[in-house]
Amino acid sequence: MPKSTKRMEQMPVLHPDAAGVDIGADEIFVAVPPDRDTKPVRSFLTFTRDLNDLVDWLQRCGIRTVAMESTSVYWIPLFQLLEERGLDVCLVNAQYVRNVPGRKTDVSDCQWIQYLHSVGLLRASFRPTAEICAIRSLWRHRGSLIEMAAEHVLHIQKALDQMNLQIHRVLSDITGQSGQRILDAILAGQRDPLLLARLCDARVKSSQDTIAKALEGDYRGEHLFALRQSLAGYRYYQTLIAEVDQEMARYVGDLRTTSESEAKLPPQTKKTKHRRQHHEPTALDLRSELYRIFGVDLTDVPGISSVTAYTILCEVGTDLANFRNASAFASWLGLCPEKQISGGKVLYTKSRRVKSRLAIALRIGANSLHHANNYFGEFFRRIVRRLGKAQAITATAHKLARIVYHVPLKSLIAREYSKNLRRRRFAALKAASASRPPNSASRSHRQRGHEFPTQQNCLDRVKTECLRKAAR
Repeated sequence: MPKSTKRMEQMPVLHPDAAGVDIGADEIFVAVPPDRDTKPVRSFLTFTRDLNDLVDWLQRCGIRTVAMESTSVYWIPLFQLLEERGLDVCLVNAQYVRNVPGRKTDVSDCQWIQYLHSVGLLRASFRPTAEICAIRSLWRHRGSLIEMAAEHVLHIQKALDQMNLQIHRVLSDITGQSGQRILDAILAGQRDPLLLARLCDARVKSSQDTIAKALEGDYRGEHLFALRQSLAGYRYYQTLIAEVDQEMARYVGDLRTTSESEAKLPPQTKKTKHRRQHHEPTALDLRSELYRIFGVDLTDVPGISSVTAYTILCEVGTDLANFRNASAFASWLGLCPEKQISGGKVLYTKSRRVKSRLAIALRIGANSLHHANNYFGEFFRRIVRRLGKAQAITATAHKLARIVYHVPLKSLIAREYSKNLRRRRFAALKAASASRPPNSASRSHRQRGHEFPTQQNCLDRVKTECLRKAAR
């Protein structure tokens, strides 16, 4: 009796003109379909000339789409070059292209990537437009400069501690106007504590006697030398940050103005007025520019400051149509639980570990809502009582992420905050209050310590309703 043979059915090829690339620091391995070249797997060096040869070879083989997997920033030069040549580039997560157990080499990796991409099993990572990528690079570079400047601030504090000068413990910010005036006077040779204390601004809360006591120390030459260099290093990085701000202002000014933005910035409905943060760029008005680009004042959302809104612009841009819905956007940020079930048993329910600057910014904004007197503050405190502060920060950041998704795409708050809608809501509340009995109802209402809704209360209700709708 003949032995029955089983034929292995192959998956249908969805992208026949697909190539796979495995990128390293010194060498790049590329795989094309076996019928396109006698040598379907080749290696290239990472020099610019070799990258051009790589793209020329792909075009000769009739390749239209390329999937690549890489770590760090080694993929950026090849990615940009492929885009300039008109090829569709798919940058995939390294976790999605894990090979089957067995021998692992660079050749097998690029062949495995090519196969997965040809049968349509790979999803491209999100990458904003070229204009947003340029602003994002400058914004991340600016963050690195701020971290380097902070290192010099620590060196300043260390030098002051070694001389037993406690001025940085009396002043809230040693790099402020008062602190820098005192440091300059110390480096100029001034040692009188009373004269140094008079250099402080009148807004300093500490008394001059306390500041004078903090300026009594052991002024040693080696520590003064370290203090001088650390202060010079801090100021040098401040000049670099100012140059980056001017360059970013030029790139942001070239972004297209949305058709939904009005000529005048709408008034902010937050109870606390907008205040410029410590590291906020000074070369441009972030709130006005963000309103011009988005068409919506994102800083009016609780927990989102101007720096957070600018981080949203730099990380994802204004077009979030690449994400299916708000849930996919929150999952991309790692702000929702990833449930893993095996055999009917839940194995894992925590959120994924995602290194996202936007997710960090939203978590910081969510943490600031701990004592907020609004819907988000109530939600944050309720989750804290149930699950703890860490889970409350993630859950509140998840709500903020859903709002961020809905606001630029559908202009939810802009539409709900239109003048006609506010006028109708206020008229409805006014009519409802007028329909009550004029004496007994109003008297009992005032006896309970309440008042009839004003126009500002109506606006607050409309805002809370809009934010709740967007957070669902």
